[in-house]
Amino acid sequence: MTNCHGLKLPAADGKSYKTDCLDVQGILRLIQSIPSPKAEPFKLWMAQVAKERLDEMHDLEQGIHRALAEYKALGYSENWINQRLKSIEIRKDLTDEWKKYGLKEGVQFATLTDIIYKTWSGKTTGQYKEYKGLKKENLRDNMTNQELVLKMLAEMATTDISKARNPQNFAEHADTARRCGTIAKEAREKPEMETGKKIVSPLNAKDYFDQQQLEDKADKTE
Repeated sequence: MTNCHGLKLPAADGKSYKTDCLDVQGILRLIQSIPSPKAEPFKLWMAQVAKERLDEMHDLEQGIHRALAEYKALGYSENWINQRLKSIEIRKDLTDEWKKYGLKEGVQFATLTDIIYKTWSGKTTGQYKEYKGLKKENLRDNMTNQELVLKMLAEMATTDISKARNPQNFAEHADTARRCGTIAKEAREKPEMETGKKIVSPLNAKDYFDQQQLEDKADKTE
């Protein structure tokens, strides 16, 4: 009971009542404590996931291969997967650069990321997710190829220019983020002017896969 929290949830009668709720970690701990044989498959799954995570901590390449296999299973194209994996490397380079200056994960990282996104796309991370109809899903996993390229350009430029400018405080880091977001913004605007098509897209991964299936069916019909 110490891990349960009372939250008001709507009931069948239309009223809201306090209900005992658990977060994901609490649910997993609850499953571990259940003596019933019916819980055994879940316990075995948790043990397998924990083992895989420990293996990846000792050999990071295993984690990359697992991510590659999972993206393929979900239906992502080889080209998109390659870009996504590269974007992870570029993002890590940027966060390592921020950590070097003592910036904190959480609010400071999120603020700088929002500045970068807002500058090149016109939307903060939260607004971008809402635009794509996302809730807890990862925004970058729901970007198109063009969106990923622009995100990588902005973050790579932020890393490089941060190394060159050596920002001394958070305000200077924010200015660097804004400058580099502008670089990606200019790279977005020129193709948009030529094609007349917007690059920042409301498509999420599900929409993209549905669209691909329709296109594949149309190709087979022809």
